[in-house]
Amino acid sequence: MITIKIGGSVVDELHSSTISDLKKVSQKEKIILVHGGGKEVTRISEALGKEQKFIVSPGGIKSRYTDKETVEIFTMVMSGKINKMIVGMLQKNGINAVGLSGIDGQIIQAERKKKLIVINEKGRKMAIDGGYTGKIKDVNSELIKSILDQGYLPVISPIAISEEFDFLNVDGDRAAAYVAGKMHSDKILFLTNVDGLLMNDKLVKSLSLAEAKEILPKIGFGMEKKILAATEALEMGVKQALIANGQKENPISAAIANENCTVITK
Repeated sequence: MITIKIGGSVVDELHSSTISDLKKVSQKEKIILVHGGGKEVTRISEALGKEQKFIVSPGGIKSRYTDKETVEIFTMVMSGKINKMIVGMLQKNGINAVGLSGIDGQIIQAERKKKLIVINEKGRKMAIDGGYTGKIKDVNSELIKSILDQGYLPVISPIAISEEFDFLNVDGDRAAAYVAGKMHSDKILFLTNVDGLLMNDKLVKSLSLAEAKEILPKIGFGMEKKILAATEALEMGVKQALIANGQKENPISAAIANENCTVITK
């Protein structure tokens, strides 16, 4: 089994061979798709007159600040527009996909963060209200398994539900990691718009889990979440994490063959 995270940066710009490649791979092993879409959320939010704010954690992780209005837009765009666009594309190509959000069947359960520690403009730590951001606690693996067992390919948007039934924004890469871990996936593949982890403009072809954790503070915005999510997936039992370019030919097969990508193993 393989869990694939399609980044928001490549949802609209996947290589033309990606869907046929996905279909070919799905005939050999079960696939779960988790998708992003942050760029589209930002675009539509701004079109609706809702300014987007981004915050940085003390560990250097950049994320969207999610207030009540933002989580409503986030849910609408992720679980509506983007999720159904991907499902429609898969159906058109003979892949029987089912679109779900983390809210459906409580697939992604999270705890609402009461406070967030961020770095302010002066470089100092400060606490702010947690808004509608979640820390993932559990995944309804039984529901995902039943969907897979019936021959469907689940496509999951990273909106979580809290114990109080609030809708929460959770990071897509980390949502994919938790899904992969709870589903005992053999591999997790992050499809993005670069070939993998680049250090000094060179592709890092392989890393151990320990090496990935060690270099995490040195990695720039965007890729740092993928490396963090990869380490979390491996710690939950996933055997291999792959980061590859979704804009290149047959990106899934190539990554599984460890070609032109970053491979992280225990």
